[in-house]
Amino acid sequence: MKSHSVELREKIVAAHLQKNISIRKVANIFSVSKSLVQKLVKQQKLEGNLQPKPRGKPQFSHLTNAEVELRELVEAHPDATLIELCEFFADKTGNWVGQSAIELLHKYFVV
Repeated sequence: MKSHSVELREKIVAAHLQKNISIRKVANIFSVSKSLVQKLVKQQKLEGNLQPKPRGKPQFSHLTNAEVELRELVEAHPDATLIELCEFFADKTGNWVGQSAIELLHKYFVV
């Protein structure tokens, strides 16, 4: 679902704060949910802006900053398969990563 424009967000908040229209009436006027109006008013008061928040969860990988460990594993086991590298990485760091993640970094280490 697409975020509402900043212009619409500003109109919603202005209707409530400047024109003293109730949150429920503002929601009806702009065809949005009451909770959206509440969220926007709170965001304006706390953060001073109405910019949409980034969507989705932040991506995290156990391979972030693990190039040294992976390079050592590739050098120690040059003939290892990707699944074996995954197992070696898990043994060394305690974190399991998938073959596709190992494959992406593995390409940088193999000539």
